[in-house]
Amino acid sequence: MKIRKLFAKLLNEKNNHKVSIILGSRQVGKTTILKELHSILTRKAKGIYLDLDILSNYEIVSTYEILINTMKLSGYKIDQKSFFYLFLDEFQKYPRFSIVLKNVYDHHHNVKIYATGSSSVKIKNEVQESLAGRKNLHFLYPLDFEEFIIFKEDVEALRQLENVQSLSGNEIKIPRLEALFQEFLIFGGYPEVVLTEGKKNKTDVFKSIFDLYVKKDLVEYLNVDKILNVKRLIEILAINNGQKINFAEISGLCFLKEYELRKYIEILKETFLIKEVRPFFTNKNKELVKIPKIYFIDNGVRNYFMNYFEAPSMRNDSGFLFEGYVLSELLKIGCEDIKFWQDKNMREVDFIIDKIHKQIPIEVKYKLKIKQDDFNGLKAFKRNYTNIDEAYLINPNSQLTNDLQISLKLPYSLDLC
Repeated sequence: MKIRKLFAKLLNEKNNHKVSIILGSRQVGKTTILKELHSILTRKAKGIYLDLDILSNYEIVSTYEILINTMKLSGYKIDQKSFFYLFLDEFQKYPRFSIVLKNVYDHHHNVKIYATGSSSVKIKNEVQESLAGRKNLHFLYPLDFEEFIIFKEDVEALRQLENVQSLSGNEIKIPRLEALFQEFLIFGGYPEVVLTEGKKNKTDVFKSIFDLYVKKDLVEYLNVDKILNVKRLIEILAINNGQKINFAEISGLCFLKEYELRKYIEILKETFLIKEVRPFFTNKNKELVKIPKIYFIDNGVRNYFMNYFEAPSMRNDSGFLFEGYVLSELLKIGCEDIKFWQDKNMREVDFIIDKIHKQIPIEVKYKLKIKQDDFNGLKAFKRNYTNIDEAYLINPNSQLTNDLQISLKLPYSLDLC
């Protein structure tokens, strides 16, 4: 099994009574992680793994009493000293099931629960209410760039990645990492796609993943009835990746009312397809009414819905691909509140990591040569917000710290949160 970084963290929670919940899109490796946890933890302890996508499995866990009996049939003893491990895959489709988990947690301190879900649309509120103080919530995204290299089993590239931050200069050349990075920009980090060779075969994997996404998540689980309109919406968002969204214009193109459009965008966000990035203001009310930007969390998915897998050097949207990559990597390292900034003079900063009492501005430039003009947005932001200690310009060719107190940083290993 190819190990995801999150696996070690989840394994370390094996003696923590809190419910460990893993949320993420389909086919990013949640089931693989859950099965590996089950394999390891049940070598010396009792436990049961249940795929709740299978209706008959839900029937044997559907109430607190039925679930306890099911666990007893698998060896659980009410008075046992060690943990019994309960693994529940894809639990999101059953309303109020979190109440069952709450009752198990409250009344059985010798039961450790691991659960996964592919959508947070209906989970989030229920979990926050029913399992408040009783859960550890984790998000599993597609592979980050380091995991991508690990899955490629390129030992030399991994060694270079570990040392890349020690490099300096305005013209850094790392051919091995650059070649892998180009592939990652185009095909993204879905594990099966990464492990599949050839453009046609990779495209077939994407088709399989998103046929299942439409069938399981949109139609069966979320009861989306305007599937063709939603597919059209996804395609339009893919074309406009990283750009401000005009809701009125897009609703017309998708033949949706604006309230329907906003509802479906929320669904795409909560099923981990896209990320909405709002403008940064110290007045938080303004952020809620200003036009957001929308990015796909995975570039490969975005390119699939555009049916466009050309190399970055052959396309005119390479800058948006690069921005999407940086945003995705920030999400994967745990940056939660990411925004963008623009002033009245149209000077912009691509991303602001907003930590409430601290902001980190990040400009993203996919170009061979950095010019002084490329720093204008960052300089303007620093003039407006004088408490800024860190500022970064991310570029694939340069890594320096200059007299503007703005660090140039390579994109291969981002640890900015």
